[in-house]
Amino acid sequence: MSIVLKSGVDVRNVTVSPSVSFGNHLPLGIMAGPCSIESRDMAMHIADTMVSECGKLGIPYVFKASFDKANRTSINGVRGIGWEAARAIFLEIKETYGCPIITDVHSPEQCAAVAEVADILQIPAFLCRQTDLIVAAAKTGKTLNIKKGQFLSPEEMHTVVEKAVSAGNNNVMMCERGTTFGYHLLVNDMRGLAIMGKNGYPVIFDATHSVQRPGGKGDHSGGDRACVELLARAATAVGIAGLFLETHPNPDAAPSDGPNMVPLAHVGKMLAALSEIDRVTKSLSYQDFSLSAMPNRS
Repeated sequence: MSIVLKSGVDVRNVTVSPSVSFGNHLPLGIMAGPCSIESRDMAMHIADTMVSECGKLGIPYVFKASFDKANRTSINGVRGIGWEAARAIFLEIKETYGCPIITDVHSPEQCAAVAEVADILQIPAFLCRQTDLIVAAAKTGKTLNIKKGQFLSPEEMHTVVEKAVSAGNNNVMMCERGTTFGYHLLVNDMRGLAIMGKNGYPVIFDATHSVQRPGGKGDHSGGDRACVELLARAATAVGIAGLFLETHPNPDAAPSDGPNMVPLAHVGKMLAALSEIDRVTKSLSYQDFSLSAMPNRS
């Protein structure tokens, strides 16, 4: 489904389930969960908490978790429990809570099997230029959340989206997660959110990977957890479709990306603030202005 703003921008909504849709002009949606599935009980606990907190605020929610962390800093990095074990947990979460699922795919061969369970297939940032992967994911007909590579400008993401569209799939979202700047540091230019939004596809902001310090601890990544809410507030104030974030009951004990993750106990308070910012932002005419007036930076 799409609408046309006064500026002439064709704005596309992506419907993930009967209760969850993403669009740059729609109320903010949330994709959240642990970096990777550690166990059934942990995943169920996080899903239960997130469904409850988002339900209180009327926020559309998608459960996020990875079954395989293929882009580890070190060969000794924890990879995850694998698809077969994760599949059963994902199905239980969907049956118990009725929420959609988003998870990463890393190769064309994974796409069809994962699409049987997941509602959104996520293309990792490092793989956003992999044509065969994007086309295979698009051909499943499922919604794609394509992360912008740390090495790409926001203007370049339109060519990435075109790969999915060429395979007959318009259900595409673009996700910002920071741009490489010097050693072990990612930065976010909030103008990029509006630049990507100029083509009308939903824009997602990854608030936790944006504070990551890739390889910052030698054999694993560091991060600045305290800055997650700061960036999330800024991105929400621009006017976006949704936020992606990772959360854990005890981030310091998580097997991967612990320094970036938001403590689960803090998520509810943070979402309440973000929901209010989103309500104010989208009650203004700024959204139409931002999509139509953003200059190209070529």
